[in-house]
Parts: sequence; C-alpha cells; structure tokens
Amino acid sequence: MTTLRDFQRASFEKKCDWVTGNSNFLVARKLGEAKVYLYHAGDFFIEVYYSPKYKKVLMINAFNNVSGLEPYLENVSLSDLKF
Repeated sequence: MTTLRDFQRASFEKKCDWVTGNSNFLVARKLGEAKVYLYHAGDFFIEVYYSPKYKKVLMINAFNNVSGLEPYLENVSLSDLKF
C-alpha cells in the first residue's frame, strides 16, 4: 500500500499497522478532548485521532492537500531557522 487511495480503502487495522511501520510522526495538536497526531507517509499525510479518556484511536484520516495542514500551522515555528 503506497498510494493515498490504497490507504483510504484499507481496513482500520491495516491503517493502524501502516501508520506505525511506514510513516513519520510530525506534530500533535489538541481537538477538544482528543489528540490528533500528524504523520507524513511519502505522498500524503495521515491524521490519527486519539482519545486519552477512552485510550483508543477514534479515527484515521489521510489527505494530500495543503489545506489539510492548516490546523497545524500554529504549532510550527520558523524562528529557530537561520537565514
């Protein structure tokens, strides 16, 4: 499974396995009481919605458009970069 379409069609269990074995963690954010973890997987990004209260993954979302990254912009700082 290497394409966004393949990932989206996979079972929930296969998505979980694929995230842990084939993607790189980037950043996390809070959404209400849930935590959303963003991963990079080559040509697309994966969001894993996790409930600390229930200790389980609620949903997995994959996308390849830039607008999907907007909720993470407030957590990114370029101040440490030297130009």
